[in-house]
Amino acid sequence: IIDLPSADGAAVVAELGDQAVFAPADVTDEEAVNAALDKAQEAFGPINAAINCAGIAIGMRTVSKRGPHSLAHFQKVLHVNAIGTFNVARLAAARMVENTPDAGGERGVIINTASVAAFEGQVGQCGYSASKGGILGINLPMARDLAPWGIRVNAIAPGIMGTPMLLGMPDNIQQALVKDIQFPKRLGQPEEFGRLVLHMVENSYLNGETIRLDGAIRLQPK
Repeated sequence: IIDLPSADGAAVVAELGDQAVFAPADVTDEEAVNAALDKAQEAFGPINAAINCAGIAIGMRTVSKRGPHSLAHFQKVLHVNAIGTFNVARLAAARMVENTPDAGGERGVIINTASVAAFEGQVGQCGYSASKGGILGINLPMARDLAPWGIRVNAIAPGIMGTPMLLGMPDNIQQALVKDIQFPKRLGQPEEFGRLVLHMVENSYLNGETIRLDGAIRLQPK
């Protein structure tokens, strides 16, 4: 588990026991991510799968009463979401290349997290939508890049999920988002995301694909 030093990764590891280790790191930091991958290999052996979930969101309109969108905020969201995802993926892939292939020739799988906002960005989501659209954009070329080594690449585009980022929003905003979900009419559960990740890891013919996990929602402008 890679997360910022301020995150509750240690508490998650305590819950999971010897199934996990926590490696504090900024996903945009090459040295820190490599150290985290070293720690994972020391604990569990070869890196067979990398699941990128780190992300931030900063809501801001292109122009508002306060003036134009902050360029620094736009850059920060792209830096964490898109560049951070690519950084972890490329460093993990470099290790997967060294793995012994299985009977089907596979050495590993990378799963990146996009968002339905990549397709239907809402008001104030230019930075977030651009960052998640970037993740969709690298999906197929990365799968093609890594195919000669038997490494698959897929992406998940979650909808309105019960994650800390969304649960930190005011209740009225959460309810406004849920109303547009077709069925089931509720927040998505982290366990449902996890089951899709597991399927992507186990299904060796699934490659270069993006799957929406969203209860058939199509985001409205706001």
